[in-house]
Amino acid sequence: MIAVLRPWFALVRFSHSLFALPFALASAWLAAGGRPETRVLVLVVLCAVAARTSAMAFNRWLDRGIDAENPRTRGRELPRGVLSARAALVLAAVAALVFLAGARALNPLCLRLAPAVLFVLLGYSATKRFSAGTHFVLGLALALAPLGAWVAVRGNFEGDLAPPLLLALAVLTWVAGFDLIYACQDEDFDRARGLHSIPARFGAAKALRLSSALHVVTFATLVLFGWRAHLGWGFESALALAAVLLYWQHRLVSPRDLSRLDLAFFTLNGWVAVGLFLGTVLDLELGWR
Repeated sequence: MIAVLRPWFALVRFSHSLFALPFALASAWLAAGGRPETRVLVLVVLCAVAARTSAMAFNRWLDRGIDAENPRTRGRELPRGVLSARAALVLAAVAALVFLAGARALNPLCLRLAPAVLFVLLGYSATKRFSAGTHFVLGLALALAPLGAWVAVRGNFEGDLAPPLLLALAVLTWVAGFDLIYACQDEDFDRARGLHSIPARFGAAKALRLSSALHVVTFATLVLFGWRAHLGWGFESALALAAVLLYWQHRLVSPRDLSRLDLAFFTLNGWVAVGLFLGTVLDLELGWR
C-alpha cells in the first residue's frame, strides 16, 4: 500500500502542507480565543490539505510538458510516466470537491468564498506564462489559509480583522520571498523557454536582494501582528527564532552557489511556520502574555 501511495504523495509534495497549515491553525486558535472546536479544527485541516492537493496536482498536470524539458524536473512523476496526466487531473478535481464539501460543512460564508479561493490556487499555475509577478500570486494563494481559517471559526467578517489580515500579509511576503530563492535555480531555463519570473527577468542577484527585502517586511508585519493580537513572550520567542532562521537561509544561498537551496527552502521555512504556530498557541492556551 505504501509503495502504491508513494508516487501520489510525491506528486503533490504532501509534506509541503507544512508551509500554510500552521498559519491556518494559528489563525483558527486566535479567532476562537483559544482552542477551536474539534469539529472546526478537523475541517480546517481537511480544507487546507485538500485545497493544496488540488492546486499541486493541477500544477503538475498543467506543467507536465515544461517539466519534461527542464533537467531539474524531468524526473517528476508525470514526465517519467509513473502517473498519467489524466490521473493527476482527476486527483485535482476530487481534492477540489473535498475542499468545497469541507467549506460547506464549516459555514455558509466559507462555501460562498470557496470558489474564489480555488480560482486563485489553480490560477497560480498559469501565471508564469505571462507575468514575473507569479511569486506574489503564490504568496497570495498561501496567504488565504489564515484568512480562511478565521472565517471558518467566526463565520463572518465582524470584529477586529487586523490580526488575520496582518498574518496573511506576513505569509504573502514570506512565501514570495522564499519562492524567489527557489526560482533562481531555473533562471536560465525560464529565460530560454520564455517563462516569466523575477530571476529570469532581472537575474538571480537582484532576485535574492528582493527576497531579503520581502523577509524584512515579513518580520515587521509579524511584529505588528503579535502586538495587535496581544500575544506575549511565547510568540515573541518564536518570532526571534523565525528571524534567525530567515537570516540563516539568506546566508546559505548566493547567485553563484545554490547548492544548499533545499535546506534554505524546505527545512528552515518549515521550522519558521511550525515555530510561529507553537508560539501563538502557547500564548493563547497558557496565557503567556
